[in-house]
Amino acid sequence: MFGDYSLGDLGAIFAMQGFAGLILFSVYVLMALGLAIIFGQMGVINMAHGEFMILGAYTTYLTSTFFQSHLPSLFPGYFFVAMALAFCASGALGMLVEWALIRHLYKRPLDTLLATWGLSLILQQAYRSFIGAREVGVELPQWMLGSKQITDTIEVPINGIFVMTLTALITLAVAYIMYRSRWGKQVRAVVQNRVMAGATGINTEKVDRYTFGLGCGIAGIAGSAFTMIGSTGPTSGQLYIVDTFLVVVFGGAASLLGTIASAFTISQAQSTMEFFMSGSMAKVLTLLAIVIILMLRPQGLFAIKVRR
Repeated sequence: MFGDYSLGDLGAIFAMQGFAGLILFSVYVLMALGLAIIFGQMGVINMAHGEFMILGAYTTYLTSTFFQSHLPSLFPGYFFVAMALAFCASGALGMLVEWALIRHLYKRPLDTLLATWGLSLILQQAYRSFIGAREVGVELPQWMLGSKQITDTIEVPINGIFVMTLTALITLAVAYIMYRSRWGKQVRAVVQNRVMAGATGINTEKVDRYTFGLGCGIAGIAGSAFTMIGSTGPTSGQLYIVDTFLVVVFGGAASLLGTIASAFTISQAQSTMEFFMSGSMAKVLTLLAIVIILMLRPQGLFAIKVRR
């Protein structure tokens, strides 16, 4: 597999695939952050998480179309507006779903799995009905096009750099919210002991609703980032939901550091192997390695120690 390449060629290949893996890592992290909040903090298996991501992607597409048609002079900055709208749209839908559906199914993980799987099918059909079955793509502003020359053989796309920067900022913001803010302390209090948290005056239902909305809102931002690297269709979210669950479980549920480490490991392994073999074989080997590691360490890479 490596015999046909010199050491210099292999170094350039690994560097290029490493940067490509970082872009995939960014999407995984943004998806997994929202899922880790919902699954890790609330114990809810949200099979519709990919559809919340696609809602963010479609919101970005519609915003792009609106700016092109009505505000062409402001088009270079439309993406920042689109990200804010994607977060609000996915977050608002998430809170509505939590109020109408999820709150009745707490402590029933299999029921939430089936209910959210049905919700994902409903959302997919809604996207087909209102937007269309064909995949759509957004037109990027001029400043996002092109690539930055790192060395003579290595180029990094500018939109990839933007996605990685966006991911780093959102990860820091989520870490601050969950571990430094008053609301984050309330979330962790509800996770550890719901009855005691309620006895101290914390509105546990409100915490649940906002937590679910935050997780879905981050998925919406992931959808905005997704439009930079691929086209969007009604079923595009299903391509990432399994990988995202793997990232969360492999890293350790409720562990922010574990989510980041897991996303980095999976994206880099998959991106590098795809260069030397078929994409399906790279996926199989990556999943096989994860299954073996989880057999040896079922709690994931980073487990949260909780007193029982």
